[in-house]
Amino acid sequence: MGASVQVQGLTIEAGGQTLVDRLSFHIQPGEVLALIGESGSGKTTTALALMGYARHGCSITGGSVRIGETDVLHLSPAQQRALRGRRVAYIAQSAAASFNPSRTVMDQVVEPACIHHLMPRAEAEAKAVQLFRELALPDPEHIGERYPHQVSGGQLQRLMAAMALIADPDLVILDEPTTALDVTTQIEVLRAFRRVVRDRQATAVYVSHDLAVVAQMADHILVLRNGVMQELAPTGQLLDAPAADYTRCLLAAARPVPRGGGAMSADGQLLLEVRGLCAGYGPLDAQGQPAKPILQDIDLKLYRGQAIGVIGESGSGKTTLARAVAGLVAPSAGHILFNGRYLKPTVAQRTQEELRQVQIVFQMADTALNPSHHIERILARPLQFYKGLRGAALQKRIHELLDLVQLPRSVAGRLPGGLSGGQKQRVNLARALAADPDLILCDEVTSALDTVVGAAVLDLIAELRRELGVSYLFISHDLHTVKAVCDEIVVMQHGRKLAQVARADFDRGDHHPYYQLLERSVPELRRGWLDEMHPAHGPQTAAQAATM
Repeated sequence: MGASVQVQGLTIEAGGQTLVDRLSFHIQPGEVLALIGESGSGKTTTALALMGYARHGCSITGGSVRIGETDVLHLSPAQQRALRGRRVAYIAQSAAASFNPSRTVMDQVVEPACIHHLMPRAEAEAKAVQLFRELALPDPEHIGERYPHQVSGGQLQRLMAAMALIADPDLVILDEPTTALDVTTQIEVLRAFRRVVRDRQATAVYVSHDLAVVAQMADHILVLRNGVMQELAPTGQLLDAPAADYTRCLLAAARPVPRGGGAMSADGQLLLEVRGLCAGYGPLDAQGQPAKPILQDIDLKLYRGQAIGVIGESGSGKTTLARAVAGLVAPSAGHILFNGRYLKPTVAQRTQEELRQVQIVFQMADTALNPSHHIERILARPLQFYKGLRGAALQKRIHELLDLVQLPRSVAGRLPGGLSGGQKQRVNLARALAADPDLILCDEVTSALDTVVGAAVLDLIAELRRELGVSYLFISHDLHTVKAVCDEIVVMQHGRKLAQVARADFDRGDHHPYYQLLERSVPELRRGWLDEMHPAHGPQTAAQAATM
């Protein structure tokens, strides 16, 4: 049975700025509390404070945290270390970044039990295998012998849960544990997490920006904004009758609505055509095939002014398709035509005008923007390269681009590290627009953003489409997001195109079973949705769906 958690007046500061402001809440033993809010709202900062931990540059300056009878903030450093991993366990957002790649999974899962001298190694391994079974991991007797890179993202996330639970902690903190997973994998991970938490009657704190996910997990929801509590209520009450305006804003952003875009050109001008495209990675063999083939015989047509979405699970070939169109991956077979002319296979072979016409917006703005360059310099480079702008004309166009993506002009003098995730993604989009392209390839541009910021970016994409007539190839694993901005949807799995669905048929007609699987797998903003999902809807049936 989990312990009660009592937080009173918690205050956390950094550099004179208050990150969490006098926060108070109570969790009953065995209950799950969700912390909800946008990026920067103080969710993770609050969750870490429950372990008596503050990140570098931050300090807990007031309040108290009690787990059972233990006053966490008054423990010595040695006592806090003894608490972490034993009585309080933490499941991080990115399991891939949390596991040591040079050690086996089992070595790391049993580590908390060994460090805290809770049981002999053999007993810990037997308990780990039992946890693997409870978490629905494949081959539970032997999966621990693998290294982290030898299991999937969803499996690694569940293995991290096993590591957290092996010491039977009083409190489990789950920090965005499914954000990086595709929708079908997310269902299985959510189901496994909830079953284990319930069976063990653990007290849990679930940090997320996704209200639809926490609706399946939490007994109560605490809404944070700028470190201040906006609302705390039972999950059903908050979803049905939110009291705070900000909560209503979050709920509205969590329900994607169709966004009116531009229209195809009156003459139906074909902009992009992909014919029999095959591509992959690694050296080519004697037959010209790459060592790791990804795309197989892809055909696609996109007309001027049109937006086409490409959906599928991780590994389906979505990003490889976008990179092949952009010239970043050379096709091993097939052709790409743009405005009726054949495109050369790689960026190095294409003309400057061909490069200008097709631009790509990468998923992670953090890695796409040079951290040592100011935003002004980042936006100036394509303007100088494609347009030859200098001096006052260059400055004017930079300001126009910032206006276009709805950023203040003062952003030009800042580094990427000084911007929020949503602001960086807008800069990423502005850089693509600087070339005045005919086609923008959007690769999972909202997947790393919280719900409100992601909705604002989708609004911006639709608005730019109306104003500029630009076409989009929109890559995503979230079917609801694609439905909101696209005219047609291409469904991909294992590098093959399975179906193409027009907007009029998004929610009607007989669809490919895999399309139906993806549609069912997006969490709905209501309690009980996960209970209605049959286990057969999980990722293990994806291959079956593709062949039906």
